[in-house]
Amino acid sequence: MSKNELRKDKTCLNCRYVVENRFCPNCGQENTDTRKTFHHLFIHFFEDLTHYENAFWKTIRNLLLKPASLTKEYLSGKRLSYLAPVRLYIFISFVTFLLISLFPDESQPEAVTLKENKKGEMIQYSVNGIVSQDYKHLSKEEIKILELHQKGALTERESDSLLVLVREGKIEKEKKSDKGFLTLWYDSIEQMDSIRKLNPEAISDFEYDLNKRSIEINEKYSDKEIEQKFQEAIWHNIPKVLFIYMPLFAFVLWLFHNKKRWYYFDHGIFTLHYFSFLLLILLLMFLFHELMDCFGDNSIITSITNIVSIAGYAWMCYYFFPAHHRFYGQSRLASFFKSITILSINSVLMGIMLIILIVYTFVNLH
Repeated sequence: MSKNELRKDKTCLNCRYVVENRFCPNCGQENTDTRKTFHHLFIHFFEDLTHYENAFWKTIRNLLLKPASLTKEYLSGKRLSYLAPVRLYIFISFVTFLLISLFPDESQPEAVTLKENKKGEMIQYSVNGIVSQDYKHLSKEEIKILELHQKGALTERESDSLLVLVREGKIEKEKKSDKGFLTLWYDSIEQMDSIRKLNPEAISDFEYDLNKRSIEINEKYSDKEIEQKFQEAIWHNIPKVLFIYMPLFAFVLWLFHNKKRWYYFDHGIFTLHYFSFLLLILLLMFLFHELMDCFGDNSIITSITNIVSIAGYAWMCYYFFPAHHRFYGQSRLASFFKSITILSINSVLMGIMLIILIVYTFVNLH
């Protein structure tokens, strides 16, 4: 129940109906003061999004630990006790992709710091704050600069400047020596033009445009830059792909179940809850990994992280089977084989969607 003061005017601001109590009997709008503080605006937004705290946590708990229970409760008519499926998915999807995007990218330039023993010998160094004694990923030039710094031949400022120059040189060298991360069948546009002059039908318009786009991208960016741009573009479009793909997932469920007993709407609700679970478990594992990274890199932390990751991915893979069995009420054996078939078909469909996404990203890369 809202704690806002009632308006003295008993006329509803929405429909102009006479309001005797808190809520308008005609349209249901609350007859309270329309001017609110920022604190009220924030609280109202969160409450409206999660439908109050108790319903929110109850929904999250059942979603994670009780496969298909939310779907069964919703379709049985118990809807006020939980978040609505669409609202739940949008909320989890928004929070998941927002939080993951807010954390720093691990592929950022490395910051190298050193540690000496009493004799002045380099015994370890740290990269981006993570201590390591593995020198394999450093070039000979970088190791030489670090050694000179340890011997006192270079100041810290000089060594840092040289390291930056060496890394910039490596990037520039990659750009010049690249044969092309996305090179398809031809090395240059001139080569394709020459072939088409001799035989206009040798290269189709589609093949020509595809290779031309590939050559232009390779001339503009290095392999690492292309890879980074690809990852950014694909990550940006994943929420859209999932939103488009969910109706297909529900359609596959519809094909495999009794059409008289189960409507497409029922499969849609099951799909929304299932995809909400997948995103939520991915978010929780991501946050756990980020938390473990704060404790540094050691065998105990790595073991704990690996165990949690294995458990999380195992639960993700297993979750669909009990969810399908409990919701559709079939025997365990029939449900198991039907689940295998449904997941296999959806794996193929998801693969096609990802190929389309990659082609779309390639065409629109800039």
